[in-house]
Amino acid sequence: MQKILNGPLSRRTVLSGALAATGVLAMPSILRAQDKSLKVGVYGGYFQKSFDEHIFPEFTKATGIAVESVAEPTGEAWLVQLEQAAKAGQAPADVSMMSQTSTLKGQSTELWVPIDEKKIKNFGDLLPQFVNKYPDGRIAGIGAVAWYITLVTNTDVYKEAPTSWEALWDPANADKLGLLALVSNSFLLEVTAKTFFGGTNALDTEEGQIKAFEKLAEVKPNVRLWYRDEAQFEQALKSGEIPMGQYYHDVTGLAAADGQPVRSTFPKEGGIQDSGNWVISRASQKGEEAHVFIDYMSQPSIQGLMSRKVGTAPTLKKDKLDLTAEEFAAVSSEIPPIIPRYDLYTTKSDWLNQKWTEMIAG
Repeated sequence: MQKILNGPLSRRTVLSGALAATGVLAMPSILRAQDKSLKVGVYGGYFQKSFDEHIFPEFTKATGIAVESVAEPTGEAWLVQLEQAAKAGQAPADVSMMSQTSTLKGQSTELWVPIDEKKIKNFGDLLPQFVNKYPDGRIAGIGAVAWYITLVTNTDVYKEAPTSWEALWDPANADKLGLLALVSNSFLLEVTAKTFFGGTNALDTEEGQIKAFEKLAEVKPNVRLWYRDEAQFEQALKSGEIPMGQYYHDVTGLAAADGQPVRSTFPKEGGIQDSGNWVISRASQKGEEAHVFIDYMSQPSIQGLMSRKVGTAPTLKKDKLDLTAEEFAAVSSEIPPIIPRYDLYTTKSDWLNQKWTEMIAG
């Protein structure tokens, strides 16, 4: 969801909107909401705007807990800020939406307050990849939102949708691909392992990682653009200049709905499912409110609301949701996803980046 993460930051607290919209008669309930409050860190731009408009007001209405949304910087800058603030006993946000890799890195300093699963009513309905645990089993984070990177094509150029990630390697697609430019956000090693080596477990060893890099290097003659600027690739995809590649399922779907000649395909090996967690800073004094918030956000109806209004994939089992088949397909798939190997990006980041530079980007 990089396209969304890099958007302009837009700050608006739910409470200020509530005060403007209510009269004097409502003041006692507003004061009660002020008594109970929570700072929630979310990705800036479109994400924050959507949560401010559609999600946080409903939470406040249901619980009486006012939310101040905090726009998080991208990358690991927010993790560093939270860590430094926690050392000083401060919490820039009580609850934050945190990437899987940053969640793992925060575990190493016990930055996250363990979440009590007994206080999360729908805990048992969460898909297993959306429960992030400390090595000793304590729960460090619970899935907040998810999104997919899929195989995308221009429908004017490709009349038939590809069915497999193998299309990236097809010599017929020479100089036609747009692929993400970093090992840690393209997840192409995982795609290669799932497509050619039986699954991402093939990346457990350095030998397996080298094999995946060697196979992935075979795709280079087909790549027209290694992109960091999502808008650049999106435009080239729409025009047919770069008619195939990997991109965000929801954004591609929105473009198709606007009449653009583009499609998003979940290959038979699965789309790449990336996601973020809700985590609680150890410096927060709002543990009770934080648990109420995470419990609320994990309800089927709220997961459905986020899918409809924010475009995120649900973190709960499909049969627990109130989404129609069409609504579910707009944000997700029943094909088992390719789950990134976040553990490798925390333990072998420098080595992987070096090999990527040598074998792929060089």
